[in-house]
Amino acid sequence: MATATTSPTTTTAAGGQRREVTPGREKGAAAAAVRTYLGVAIIVIWGLVPFYWMVVTAFRDNGFTFDTTPFPTHVTLDNFRAAFDTSTGNDFGRSLVTSLIIGIATTVIGLLVGIFAAYALTRLDFPFKFVILGVILGASMFPGVALLTPLFQLFTNIGWIGTYQALIIPDISFVLPLTIYTLTAFFREMPWELEESARIDGASKAQAFRLIILPLAAPGLFTTAILAFTAAWNEFLLAQQLSGQDIKPVTVAIANFQGSVPHVIPYTAIMAAGTIVTIPLVIMVLLFQRKIVSGLTAGGVKG
Repeated sequence: MATATTSPTTTTAAGGQRREVTPGREKGAAAAAVRTYLGVAIIVIWGLVPFYWMVVTAFRDNGFTFDTTPFPTHVTLDNFRAAFDTSTGNDFGRSLVTSLIIGIATTVIGLLVGIFAAYALTRLDFPFKFVILGVILGASMFPGVALLTPLFQLFTNIGWIGTYQALIIPDISFVLPLTIYTLTAFFREMPWELEESARIDGASKAQAFRLIILPLAAPGLFTTAILAFTAAWNEFLLAQQLSGQDIKPVTVAIANFQGSVPHVIPYTAIMAAGTIVTIPLVIMVLLFQRKIVSGLTAGGVKG
């Protein structure tokens, strides 16, 4: 009886070297690829299903709030109008403006401080700079809930509860470690010979920073700005305690939504408000995903 044998195939790798590829190795690579794609699919489904259900519920009629069909049977836009209805005590439009102000202020201040801090940590020589960077990274792991009571007590004593600064300053403190760490990694791999050439040509250190460093750092700055704005936009825990009736972000406004019927939670209007808040961020990330990826990976590749 003849036995079938499989001979290994050979491939030519870079440099002209020949490498044998056995059937067992091919099956192992295929199985690894299947596991990878399966894991990615599970993560994508885990993240998209709640978002999809929120959007679908936003278009459902109130009578079909708990309908389990994947598509709304009766499509309506009344929920989006109800989200902006001020007669129920909700001022969602004003909360959107408040969140926009908080997000922009946090992003701008965080970037301004983060740029100079990251530049100093990578370009200047001074004692204990690695210790400082470690402290900054450690601060990013500090739980925000631990600061809730001290901040509330402090801002109550100085009369800041329900003000913009009470919401912006804590957000900046949480965004700064992110901006400094991201920009430090980006600046570290930047070719400093260009700055030195500009200095040789007569440019001052400030001119070299403004004309050479900042344009080269644009992808990293863009990525950091999006991450910082998203973090400030989504902040809820501190905002819930530090905001007031007139100044509160959308995360707090949605949590306190009231319907036209007393003691009835307006789920469809809440889902509509959540869709309004989420969709712009999703569109922004989809439009600029290449810039975001290039900004995140540029700091890890030697330029």
